[in-house]
Amino acid sequence: MKKILLILILLSLFFQPSTAQEAASEEYVKSHYNKREVLIKMRDGVQLFTSIYEPKDKSLRRPIIISRTPYSCSPYGEEFRSHLWQYLKYYAHDNYIIVFQDVRGRHYSEGHYENIRAFSPNKRRKGEIDEASDTYDTAEWLLKNTNSNGKIGVHGVSYPGFYSYMAALSGHPAIKAVSPQAPVTAWFHGDDLHHNGAFFLLDTHQFTYWFDQPRKGPGTPEPVKPLFNGDVYSDYLKAGAFPAITKLLGDSIEWWSDIVAHPDLDDFWKARDPRQYAYLLEKQRPAVLIVGGSFDAEDLYGTFALHEAIKQQAPNTPLYLAVGPWYHGAWHNSEDFQNLGQTWFGDSTVAYYQKYIEYPFFSYYLDGKGKAPSHQAELFYTGENRWHQHQQWPAATATTPLYLQPDGKLSHNAPNSQHSFTDYVSDPAKPVPYTHHLQRRRNVEYLAEDQRFAEQRPDVISFTSEELNTPLTLAGPVEVELYVSISTTDADFVVKLIDVFPYDYQYPKEALDYVPEKQYPTGGYEMLVRGDVIRGKYRNSLEKPEAFTPKEVTKVKFVLPDVSHTYLPGHRLQVQVQSSWFPLVDRNPQTFTNIYKASESDFRKSDIRIWHSVDYPSHLVLNTVQF
Repeated sequence: MKKILLILILLSLFFQPSTAQEAASEEYVKSHYNKREVLIKMRDGVQLFTSIYEPKDKSLRRPIIISRTPYSCSPYGEEFRSHLWQYLKYYAHDNYIIVFQDVRGRHYSEGHYENIRAFSPNKRRKGEIDEASDTYDTAEWLLKNTNSNGKIGVHGVSYPGFYSYMAALSGHPAIKAVSPQAPVTAWFHGDDLHHNGAFFLLDTHQFTYWFDQPRKGPGTPEPVKPLFNGDVYSDYLKAGAFPAITKLLGDSIEWWSDIVAHPDLDDFWKARDPRQYAYLLEKQRPAVLIVGGSFDAEDLYGTFALHEAIKQQAPNTPLYLAVGPWYHGAWHNSEDFQNLGQTWFGDSTVAYYQKYIEYPFFSYYLDGKGKAPSHQAELFYTGENRWHQHQQWPAATATTPLYLQPDGKLSHNAPNSQHSFTDYVSDPAKPVPYTHHLQRRRNVEYLAEDQRFAEQRPDVISFTSEELNTPLTLAGPVEVELYVSISTTDADFVVKLIDVFPYDYQYPKEALDYVPEKQYPTGGYEMLVRGDVIRGKYRNSLEKPEAFTPKEVTKVKFVLPDVSHTYLPGHRLQVQVQSSWFPLVDRNPQTFTNIYKASESDFRKSDIRIWHSVDYPSHLVLNTVQF
């Protein structure tokens, strides 16, 4: 613990920017700022509701920083938004002009709302709009009607992360810095709705029920009754096949109907993947800071995928990446963030990020203070619980194979058995739960959760290495290549990479102030480092699903999102494989069919074999680095 404190102190000395770095209090904000609410007219005549917080001191022109949101820029009226003395406290102290805007069709903004409105790169028709044009028009108005220095920054998490990227694509010359944070990016590949074609039921169904209800007027809609009152595992299982789950929403939610109407990757989903337009940044070159959490259950894919797209298509863009050990949006929450459930990370990573990563980025590009970051990526490495800076990401300098072996073993050597497999029966009527907790909604801890509960299931198979003698650090994506044979025509495959702690491991005393269960049996803790799923029928193409030939050995290959984790000496690597992850992921009937229209009669048990032989060497490829 003392070593971690010393490292953070040294980092603060070397990387603290030249700006004041003092935080504004609520009293400071209310005594130094005025608030006004305006309707800003877009090029098609639609007006967007905008809250503007402006310094009372007009002697200096200040940068503008904008957040565009579908979640409401409340409170409306004279009351101030608490964000100004919370995660925006450094900007408020430096008297930035701080702007929040309800996006088109949400709350007090006019127009029609679309979930991830498709970007139009060639707006030729008069009045043609998208989220980029709305940002452009907003920027134009703000430059003419505020006491700005002519430089604008845009930031936001999740949906607002998507809108931040749209700001970068807008091409407005005053937009100098953007920070898409956990940006919604590719909803069929890996964000929110689907992962490798597998539908994320729990999040999507419950979020859609709340977020996409038809609205009777402006402002925040009336609260809706919970879909269920019990544990979501039991409730969704009782609900039945997918059509019955659809009926729970009724027929008034347009977005759910869109999802069901597009079961495969088609033009509908492709139009809503904005990575394809990253090349446009090469001309304008706004500075871009992409931020994410390594335990983000919603948009971890988008964080790394958007970074990679910009790096490849617009290599001259000033591009930076920051990833901490956070759940979705945690870096905008309490500064004292030291744990995720029973997994402890040490001193607050959020306080460090806000003060030494995000604020200096905007301060340099919008206010000319401090220096440009000297590194391209800064990530927190769990396991050793330290930040590391890199000149590129992925930072891996080598690859290390990890082969599944007979008798539940795991090693870097290829298997030498001629006919070897481990089998299990996947029964959709008894799916593997994604967490050992009873939940009314999806918990945020599951991506770092102890996996010993799953190992007790007969339909979860585990492969474990010997204890490590030296550290092993992962710094990039994890490639998965399974050789499988199944008795049905479809199945899902969930692969989990796990860090098995020593059997004599105990929490440091400092951790006991944070972890929820003080007497937790920590010896042999199986921390989930990374887990993801692929719907088997999409193994070769997300556009053209293919049935399995029963009992024929088939290769299933996919990639787990990037990892920054160090396995310490005495720890062991483990890989778990299973074919359900419920109700996080909807149940695969294990019959090749359109699951959105499946009936109970389509559900089948499947006898599944995971091969580990000379001819069929199931394995993972780890991207590694040495410090």
